[in-house]
Amino acid sequence: VQLQASGGGLVQVGGSLRLSCAASGHSFSNYAVAWFRQAPGKDRELLGVTWRHGNTYYTDPFKGRFTISTDNARTTVYLQMNSLKAEDTAVYYCAADHNPPYGSQKFRPSSYSSWGQGTLVTVSS
Repeated sequence: VQLQASGGGLVQVGGSLRLSCAASGHSFSNYAVAWFRQAPGKDRELLGVTWRHGNTYYTDPFKGRFTISTDNARTTVYLQMNSLKAEDTAVYYCAADHNPPYGSQKFRPSSYSSWGQGTLVTVSS
């Protein structure tokens, strides 16, 4: 599946932003879809993942601030980010895989075979 991430931009500290990840020509019905981010000089880190049955996992630092949702047709996955901080500045990626990663596998970028191109989020003070 081809992914198209969008919605990044410049936002002030404390603001909100919603990113979108659209599936090209497919739905995500049979895929696990994850959001990662990568800040300069840092590893790519998992923010959260939603599995095809609808369950969603969030990495602890992002619980309560970030929310993953999908449209009814499951063709677009969203990442709602609230109370943004300067340290949230990063390139944000969506990723998907037909074989849902569980346990420690979900944290590994290599567990996801399809990636969007990344969208830059800059949080300024």
